[in-house]
Parts: sequence; structure tokens; C-alpha cells
Amino acid sequence: MKSIDLPVPLLGAVAATRGMLGLGAGLLLAESLSGRQRRAVGWTLVAVGVLSTVPLAAHVISHWRDTKR
Repeated sequence: MKSIDLPVPLLGAVAATRGMLGLGAGLLLAESLSGRQRRAVGWTLVAVGVLSTVPLAAHVISHWRDTKR
């Protein structure tokens, strides 16, 4: 089994990036804003979510370790 020890702030950052990515994708699919506004906000949130995932994923993977049960 694999185990990862994550401090609470890092876990919060991971959750926040997933939330931004999901919110951005939702705005791109929704029709609550004008098309131009929706695309601008949606793509910005998707980009921030994707770009912030890379260093967080690298950190999590570098702290991944195998544990035997």
C-alpha cells in the first residue's frame, strides 16, 4: 500500500486547485455570464488550476513511499 504524509496546508492547496479547475470548467459549460466573460473567467480558472497542479503534484509524488501491510 502507498502512503503519503501531507501537512494540512498542502492538502488545502491541493483541494483549492481542484476547486479552481472544476469551477473554471463549470463556467465554461454554464450560460450564467455573457459568452466573453464566461470564457475569460473560465479559462483563467482552468489555467490557474492546471499550472498550480504541477508543483503540487511534484511535491506529493516526491513524498510518496511504499508501506507494507
